[in-house]
Amino acid sequence: MTALDLSSPVAVVGTGTMGQGIAQVALVAGHDVRLFDSMPGRAQAAADAIGGRLDRLVEKDRMTAADRDAARSRLHAAKSLAELADCSLVVEAVLERLDVKQKLLRDLEAVVDDDCLLATNTSSLSVTAIGGVLRNPGRFVGLHFFNPAPLLPLVEVVSGFATDVTSATRAYEMARAWGKTPVACADTPGFIVNRLARPFYAEAFAAYEAQSADPATIDAVLRECGGFRMGAFELTDLIGQDVNEAVTHSVWQAFFQDVRFTPSLAQRRLVESGRLGRKTGQGWYDYGDDAERAEPHTAEQAQAPAYVVAEGDLGPASDLLALIREAGVPVREDEEDHGTRLVLPGGGQLVLADGQTSVEFRDVVYFDLALDYRRATRIALSASQDTQPQTLSEAIGLFQALGKDVSVLGDTPGMIVARTVARIVDLAHDAVAKGVATEEDVDTAMRLGVNYPLGPFEWSRRLGRSWAHEILDELHQRDPSGRYAPSLALYRHAYATDKREGTP
Repeated sequence: MTALDLSSPVAVVGTGTMGQGIAQVALVAGHDVRLFDSMPGRAQAAADAIGGRLDRLVEKDRMTAADRDAARSRLHAAKSLAELADCSLVVEAVLERLDVKQKLLRDLEAVVDDDCLLATNTSSLSVTAIGGVLRNPGRFVGLHFFNPAPLLPLVEVVSGFATDVTSATRAYEMARAWGKTPVACADTPGFIVNRLARPFYAEAFAAYEAQSADPATIDAVLRECGGFRMGAFELTDLIGQDVNEAVTHSVWQAFFQDVRFTPSLAQRRLVESGRLGRKTGQGWYDYGDDAERAEPHTAEQAQAPAYVVAEGDLGPASDLLALIREAGVPVREDEEDHGTRLVLPGGGQLVLADGQTSVEFRDVVYFDLALDYRRATRIALSASQDTQPQTLSEAIGLFQALGKDVSVLGDTPGMIVARTVARIVDLAHDAVAKGVATEEDVDTAMRLGVNYPLGPFEWSRRLGRSWAHEILDELHQRDPSGRYAPSLALYRHAYATDKREGTP
């Protein structure tokens, strides 16, 4: 089954931001597009708004005037559903309520031909449940575009329980013909992106609730150490705290209140207070005209240690040894394998975040995982009240000698980046094992849908396949609520890797 022929008209029902964006994508691809909205006048207003955006594309030399005029001639505001009768595809983008969508689809089914493909742009409801009212649910599919639809490339093509393979394939090829990057996904709460992205927000909020650090510091660590485009607090302020929390709550409820998806109480209080982010002028941050920019905590300058002793393989942080030498700090390597750590001149230890806490060991400072230690501009350290001041000072001075800003957190098992990445990797393995999507589509979805620097499986291969399991297992021992319990899929993955490598 191939994509829709360009001669086939396409309809979009619902003319909000997403509806207009999807209509513009179909229009620019070459289709005749019909817009319909149940509120009188809204479809024409949406058509006018799309025309204005096409004008701006011409002004920016991203579209020719001739192409704009041709596109405008293909865009029509429909006054009734009956005007959609000859469409080959109808995408609904109406209110995110199951009853509203189901009624619309029943009405559409009475109007369009039997071979018309019906689709929903829902981001949080079950595609199976929405299509369950149809006489022929096999032709119904999810087409989850990301906002703004004309700019973002990803489309999740979601197959409900009753969706025919031919319908899903047709929708997939159509999205590709429209210049998008489609990924195939089974109907699961949150689909791919909204399911796997939950730990990015949850772990940042949990660290804040535990008073490990303030939002500005946590965001800076995620950006400048983890390589994420934005931190969790600034991103949810941009999305809207109410919108982000609603998605989290929907996924949590859909998974029968699975503790791995538990919403944040701190975010709930933010929503209750009406501080929804940029759109209200205040969220985690203040966006008022006179507001001062929140700055991350950065440690004062400290003296670099005279030397360090490397004991064992630093694993994902092995690049640090070259950086330390380049900074002029001598590295002495202990030939006996005492562990994976750096020993400082005062006798204290510097250890990559492994899910354990500083308070459990005498004189230990943990440092966070970085996407790339050479390019990272900030490193987070974690120390307890029992850590010797000299050890913490030497650890700070060492990373400052490498040209890094240093943020010192409270005693935080798994730090920020490490436990966030570990949880994302775990959910990814669990999703693939349960047939939600392929590894390739998961990586594509997370890179394009939320701009992660690496897909979960790319991270897994880079860090070593047992790394995520080991850190989550340590976290689970310290928090046996189930939040950090490694999935069976991740356990199998780590165990199989170890067997291939000859580990008993």
